[in-house]
Amino acid sequence: MSQVPAVPVRAPVRRRSFNLFDERNARYLMPAPAVLAIVGMMVFPVVYTMWMSFQSWFASSPKGPIFVGLDNYVKLITQDARFSGAFVRTIVFTTLAVGLQTILGIAMALVFNEEFKGRGIFRSLFLLPMMATPVAVSLVWLMMYDPTSGLLNYLLSLIGQPPSIWVADQSIALLCLVVVDSWKFTPLVMLIVLAGLSALPTDPYESAAIDGANSAQLLWHITLPLLRPTIMVAVLFRSIDALKTFDSIFVITKGGPVYASETLNIYSFIQAFEYFNMGYSSALLMIFFALVMGVSVVFMRLRRVSW
Repeated sequence: MSQVPAVPVRAPVRRRSFNLFDERNARYLMPAPAVLAIVGMMVFPVVYTMWMSFQSWFASSPKGPIFVGLDNYVKLITQDARFSGAFVRTIVFTTLAVGLQTILGIAMALVFNEEFKGRGIFRSLFLLPMMATPVAVSLVWLMMYDPTSGLLNYLLSLIGQPPSIWVADQSIALLCLVVVDSWKFTPLVMLIVLAGLSALPTDPYESAAIDGANSAQLLWHITLPLLRPTIMVAVLFRSIDALKTFDSIFVITKGGPVYASETLNIYSFIQAFEYFNMGYSSALLMIFFALVMGVSVVFMRLRRVSW
């Protein structure tokens, strides 16, 4: 009696298709856990802060959060003069600091882009402020601004000028903070612009030199237009960072004197950790977040515009 040959057992089609799915989508599956973790860390604080902005809750109170809807936002925009002042000072501080840093950074980059003896040493020295921690820099400048024993008043006395109270003066306190921020972060703008200068093509300069263009014309009509995307990147980075400036302002003035240097960052910190008004502070932070996002979108669009 003949024996019936055994039928070979095939692998389950479902498992094979699953393996094919893994192979085809490995570039998405492998980084997925890290991406989800990062997105969670970014999204959760924003969502929680938004939820808290609709609540009335003092951290020092035994009662839990109470839903109040848009009351915190209405109070901030229509009734809180301190908020409107902090908003204006934030814009003024950012505009002055970024404008000064951009002008100085471009000038320094143009200087260090030229060949001269000791260029590497001087460039390293100019980068030192950016390497120091913001709190350390702020403490140094706080000692320099000291009305009685500060270096700046000593320099004023050498040229026969009366001393100044610097950051204790309401009229110039914000300007003093702009100087500190510019001293620290101008080298960052210089580095970004230097990178852009090193990538510029040489053909336009050769053609312009043949036509008899001088150095000023080369700078205004060739260098600056070609550097515009690079400059906009530097302005974008510094604008976002300047809007969020907290450490130097808190160390030097803590928002004073009499709110003269209080920005949105400082005001939200005071509302949260001195007044313990978490719901109100969250609404303030959401407005601040919208401001930062709006500035970022504007500069990213300006970078793509052909001038």
